[in-house]
Amino acid sequence: MKYPVFTFTMLSCAVLLNLSGCQQQPEPKSADANQSPAASPLALKQLAISGTFSAQATVAGQALQLRTDANTLQVLDAAGKVLASAAGRFERLTLLQPQADQLLISAVDKETQKLWLWQYQAGTLTPRFNYTLTSRVAEDLCFYQSAANQQLSLFVIGDRGGADQLLLQQQQQWLPQPLPMRVLNLPYDAKSCAVDSHTAVLYVSEPQGLWRFNAEAESDEAGTLMQARQPFGAIQSEISAMQLLPDGQLLALEAEPARLLRLTPAADDSFSATAYSLPNELALQSMAMQYNKSAVTLQFAAEPAFLLDVRPLLTTTLPMQLLSQKTTTATEFPQLQATLETVSTATRGDVIDDPAFWHHATNPANSRILATDKRSGLEVYNLQGERVQQLPVGRLNNVDVRYGLRWQGKPHDIAVASLRNNNSLQLFAIDTEGLLHDAGQVPTELADIYGMCLYQPNAGEIYAFVNDKSGRIDQFRFSSNGTQWQGQLVRSLKVPSQPEGCVADDKNQRLYVGEEDVGVWTFAADATAAVTGQLVISANEAQGPLVADVEGMALLPAGTFSVQPQPLLLISSQGNDSYVLYQATPPYAFVQRFRVGTNPQLGIDGSSETDGLDLTVQSLGPAFPFGAMAIQDGRNRMPEAGQNLKLVPLQQLEAVLKR
Repeated sequence: MKYPVFTFTMLSCAVLLNLSGCQQQPEPKSADANQSPAASPLALKQLAISGTFSAQATVAGQALQLRTDANTLQVLDAAGKVLASAAGRFERLTLLQPQADQLLISAVDKETQKLWLWQYQAGTLTPRFNYTLTSRVAEDLCFYQSAANQQLSLFVIGDRGGADQLLLQQQQQWLPQPLPMRVLNLPYDAKSCAVDSHTAVLYVSEPQGLWRFNAEAESDEAGTLMQARQPFGAIQSEISAMQLLPDGQLLALEAEPARLLRLTPAADDSFSATAYSLPNELALQSMAMQYNKSAVTLQFAAEPAFLLDVRPLLTTTLPMQLLSQKTTTATEFPQLQATLETVSTATRGDVIDDPAFWHHATNPANSRILATDKRSGLEVYNLQGERVQQLPVGRLNNVDVRYGLRWQGKPHDIAVASLRNNNSLQLFAIDTEGLLHDAGQVPTELADIYGMCLYQPNAGEIYAFVNDKSGRIDQFRFSSNGTQWQGQLVRSLKVPSQPEGCVADDKNQRLYVGEEDVGVWTFAADATAAVTGQLVISANEAQGPLVADVEGMALLPAGTFSVQPQPLLLISSQGNDSYVLYQATPPYAFVQRFRVGTNPQLGIDGSSETDGLDLTVQSLGPAFPFGAMAIQDGRNRMPEAGQNLKLVPLQQLEAVLKR
């Protein structure tokens, strides 16, 4: 996603008056572009009503005025008649209109620190939530509607460097209570917010500037400084409130001295600033607006001089033409939900990479899930998500499993992983009870080993395809003398640039390789076949359906579901946090895509930035009687913790394929 950027002379965070949370800096621009904009005066007039916060809306064709004072929240008609009310000392009044005849209203009771949310419809104010905030004192509230993920959430902005993103609604169903999805780190003394739901951007102000963040709960947490205080930017004093117009223009209210900034997106993704002066004796704390094609009507509430002071509301009209809006339709992703997650890694950062299932021959519930730890070795989990074994063999990247190769004189199964410490293949013997044993290493000639997968065309005949960041792919044959395993290089393949994920179709003797920035290649898997491959699926940088990086891959066998007569490739589309299904045979057509979203009932977050994945069509016991998908979660939330795996019942895919 490409966000607009404010440009200003680049300086360090320390120089910019100790801006906290500085994580990314815009491109520098000439000093002339950073001069303070000349301010046009705006005249204000008093309204007949007073309040500490206010808002305006038109619901079912009726113009409404909303106000709070020291005792109540009121909804009034154009004549001033009270249509509905709620008792409390409410602040930070925030609106969202999901339908023409419905209004969502949120505010915080200052005395109790309770977050309230009401639904106003047909003259009735119905409470939806009454939620006590315990993590922070709310400075502002902002709704966010994610069309792609069918979620409604609310940002609660705090003044001490943090925000909570609360899930309110999923797939148009209200949750029993708001569910904390993400804790977002913000600059200290954050004051106000605004959300552009079309571009998934959260804007946050703080005393020294204006920042933007990705509003999606499963997105990267990093923020970008959009605009700074004078003399480095256009901001003159602390921003106390913001409003976003439907064309992407942002109105920012500077509290004291009162001034209005109109920030307009330009063609080069920067923002130009226009300033409007307001009477200097005012200190304004909130701003509401209504608009048409040629003007914006603004309404302000003055900051009270005393604790319970209530002053008349002020209004002005800002003549302006709304910009032409880009017509963008968000892709609605079908949502799957994990029903189990493994324990998190003890360390933070990019740790877990690739999973693989191992099936217990007689008791499916005792099957295992293997996962590579890119820092130290192999993690082994049971079907309750508990870690049951750790093998600290080194920096492993990808892992795969096949069955039936004798070791130490007894029947064993084999797991193989790419070991980056010494560019070798690390072997593990799996006994009949699912205990893994270090079975040695097979050296390779690769200079920078990366991804790998196994191939078993016949019982006892097992191969590994292992790739290098250069694009080289080596095929090894494994054999056993009954006691030890050996590996022999049998041929080499090549793709033009860095590959990683791969999967082999044992039945149809095909190999599929993901070239990360390009797409998916297919090769004949037989060791005696030609080494030429074919690019059959291309990745697109933005629209998809497959968005680079191309990461984990798995194969869904033909006929797993009645709606799926041919084998399908499941691919991690890391660039847009989704998963894509393609036909695994010509013409390799796109079939469907989906995301793994929040499971509010079980308190399991969605998955994002996925590296590796695996699937099995075999039973894993009562929890997954028809098989499952194991998906690496690059950003583990609810609560924020180290990475883990999310397990999704395989039958959820059938509903996706029927769409």
